[in-house]
Amino acid sequence: MHSDKKQSVVALFFGILLLTGCTPVVDRHPLDKKFLADDSDSQLDFWHTLATKKLATHDESFHALILYLDSHDQSESYQDRKKVMMARRMLPSDFSGQADEAITRGTISVAISKILQIKGGVMMHLLNNSPRYACRELQNMGVLPQSSPNQVVSGAELVGIIGKLEDFQSDKNGAGK
Repeated sequence: MHSDKKQSVVALFFGILLLTGCTPVVDRHPLDKKFLADDSDSQLDFWHTLATKKLATHDESFHALILYLDSHDQSESYQDRKKVMMARRMLPSDFSGQADEAITRGTISVAISKILQIKGGVMMHLLNNSPRYACRELQNMGVLPQSSPNQVVSGAELVGIIGKLEDFQSDKNGAGK
């Protein structure tokens, strides 16, 4: 009888894990429109606020990457930012994330790999825009810390990753020497 209880508890545990394990982490506080203004004060406020967030959403992350690349973000909505990212092939081809979902290291890795024009190894060539292999490549280069491509990114981590990206590009272009 003891064995039956133990099996029931194990089955219940795995049942709960199965039901909740793949649920995306969400932040019900959308990107504040005041951060979308095209002036340096709004952008600075965005970066400072982002650094305090427990998780970075897709919307915030796409805004950050567009700001990094273009120095401004003309997008009026998450859908517009997502279209910009897709057009630049900075997202996995099967990306379906929502604005308020936390971004994963794998998703951000695909974007950064595209920005840095990383060719990668055989698997990265075969599985173009693969979050797993993009993440691995960036870890090997020291741009990302060791982690899983499924791990979510905090706001402070995203700010740090963008800083590392900038440092890496400066060194690559000879500005850091």
